[in-house]
Amino acid sequence: MEKVSVIMPAYNAAAFIEQSILGVLQQKFTDYHLYVIDDASSDNTEEVVRRYQHERLTYIRNQRNQGVAETRNVGIEAANGDYLAFCDSDDVWHENKLARQVGILQSGRYDVVCSHYYTFEDDPRQIKNYRGAEELIGYQDMLKSNWIGNLTGIYNQRRTGKVYQQRIGHEDYAMWLAILQNARNRLAYCIPEPLAFYRLSAQSLSGNKVKAADWQWKIYRDYLGLSYQKSCYLFFAYLFNAAIKRQ
Repeated sequence: MEKVSVIMPAYNAAAFIEQSILGVLQQKFTDYHLYVIDDASSDNTEEVVRRYQHERLTYIRNQRNQGVAETRNVGIEAANGDYLAFCDSDDVWHENKLARQVGILQSGRYDVVCSHYYTFEDDPRQIKNYRGAEELIGYQDMLKSNWIGNLTGIYNQRRTGKVYQQRIGHEDYAMWLAILQNARNRLAYCIPEPLAFYRLSAQSLSGNKVKAADWQWKIYRDYLGLSYQKSCYLFFAYLFNAAIKRQ
């Protein structure tokens, strides 16, 4: 049984997934298993993944397209590790990511660890910007903004239990909120150095800001069931933090 289970959902990811897989397979910490879950891709994603006949890689294919939340859930269900981590099929990890994070998790002080990260468009060596957070991230901090980049997050599922995603938009954000509710002291430790590279795409750029804001509001009102007044307060905090992040 592996120490870390890495969940990688993929859909029509042939153009980028090789780089993402290599970012995991080249980790200095080696007690992990990578689960690639193919969401019924129509391109040659499966062919690319199967080039890597690696003992620490399992390929799973959905029989029909289910969306990213359900696809991640397939991986979460299959995972056997003490710790669960996430890497999308177009993102890249630094080779020290798991080594740095597992060391902190094994100290027993925190159940959730994340890190700073870079953004890029085509080549991880050509950095677009730097995204960071405070060293300690509390549940109340997370209500005001998603400070845990999903590609950087890892948690101790033996202590918190497995947390599955819901198809609500910002599904990774809602997942980390639920994990923090069960975590020791409701805190995450954020390593103040960039240990991952997030690929900017058309879906992550400014054209999607209205949809993202709508999702955020629905998380406050529908998913968390917060009052209108508190939702308004947190929503304006979210908008402020979003503007700060993009400076």
